[in-house]
Amino acid sequence: MKKILLLSDTHGHIDEVILKHVSWADEVWHAGDIGNLEVTDTIKKIKLLKAVFGNIDGAEARLEFPLHNRFMCEEVDVWITHIGGYPGKYNQDIREEIKKNPPKLFICGHSHILKVQFDKTLNLLHMNPGAAGKSGFHQVRTMLRFVIEGDKIKDLEIVELGKK
Repeated sequence: MKKILLLSDTHGHIDEVILKHVSWADEVWHAGDIGNLEVTDTIKKIKLLKAVFGNIDGAEARLEFPLHNRFMCEEVDVWITHIGGYPGKYNQDIREEIKKNPPKLFICGHSHILKVQFDKTLNLLHMNPGAAGKSGFHQVRTMLRFVIEGDKIKDLEIVELGKK
């Protein structure tokens, strides 16, 4: 069993409210637009971090983190990328690959809109945790936390971090 904290779009912001939830998790996954490696360095000192770079991230983040991160967590095939779209409207850069070889869990950020949706066509769960940072048009900062046990994704919770 793994407890996962999923966040995205920190845009250089890390605070005690986020870190409180980091301590709950076994692993932290960041879906891009890190903004400043201080964010990921701080998380890595506490927990295992898996991340991707986003469109605002510079050369340092792009050297440290991939554009796509695909891995197994327990028995769940996970694919994290920053700009991925959502069921029925996947980004053209990944559309063919996701149709040919869909993961069980597809994660992206970018939109700053929290969304969890099951894709019946590809039989996958799509998650976007919204934005944990203070930059952007979103009003409330959000993250997701959940548990992966074997091939099950369960105990999904929305974490509201307050207004930005």
